[in-house]
Amino acid sequence: MPTTHQPRSGSLQFWPRSRTKRIYANVKKWAKKDKPLAFAGYKAGMTHVLKTNPQSKFAKSVSVPVTIIECPPLKPFSIRFYKKTQYGSQLLSEMLANNTNKELSRKVTTSKNKKEIKIPENYDYLKLVVYTQPKLTGIGKKKPEIFEMAIPNNIEEAKKLLEKELKVSELFKSGQYVDIHGITKGKGFQGPVKRFGISLKSHKSEKKRRAPGNLGPFTPRKVNWRVPQHGQLGFFKRTEYNKLIYLIDNNLEKINQKGGIKGYGNLKNEYVLIKGSIPGPKKRMVIFTDTIRDKKDTSAPEITYISKESKQ
Repeated sequence: MPTTHQPRSGSLQFWPRSRTKRIYANVKKWAKKDKPLAFAGYKAGMTHVLKTNPQSKFAKSVSVPVTIIECPPLKPFSIRFYKKTQYGSQLLSEMLANNTNKELSRKVTTSKNKKEIKIPENYDYLKLVVYTQPKLTGIGKKKPEIFEMAIPNNIEEAKKLLEKELKVSELFKSGQYVDIHGITKGKGFQGPVKRFGISLKSHKSEKKRRAPGNLGPFTPRKVNWRVPQHGQLGFFKRTEYNKLIYLIDNNLEKINQKGGIKGYGNLKNEYVLIKGSIPGPKKRMVIFTDTIRDKKDTSAPEITYISKESKQ
């Protein structure tokens, strides 16, 4: 028989294949900009839009799938002062906001007596801690999520951010590229065919058909970690780079579908339309940030139609 070659099944880019620790992502790397760099919203579902295509000689408009993200305003919780050390970043102190929501007590323990802190002189960078307001949506949830976002290293500008709500239309714009940080759908315990994409064996094969042909060489007497085997699939933290924002709007009549979005309901806040799909199920929080790869923003696409047909 001829010698055949087949690439390995399953990418080794992500390892280990294990569940994430919490239901929303943490951002490890930030772009260097002179404004707040992140926002969070709740994935509502998908629809399609028609946009003009001036480059095409034939079609006047093209149909593009988009993901709907509902973005209620974020509220600041604190400003954190960090210093870089040889053992990693060290938290020096934290300046708390004065007016916080009562629902925040479901997530963290807050103190009624807020002390005035002295701003450290030798800090290296700042982070703004914000929390979501799911009570403003219709997903039936009150407990907020808390995460850090990078901000410019200017304490006066940071104090201004600490006193107001943040809206997505103030931080991002249509035609801008962003990175999406989310947690994928959990699929539980799965076999190697679904988990790694290996081929089914012949119907004449002994014993199992949906299993790898062998577990590796006879020596050394152990199974290599590269052998595709069964295990946990899904509920992974993933980042998708350079996703295009098609539209940021607060006109709810343009987006709410007949009978409500399937599995979500009607939107009640500002929303963002992202080109294509993003990881995670409906009602799960996603974080989008300024892209860390060199991708120049484009002009906002001209959308002529947004589908509001029921997906029931």
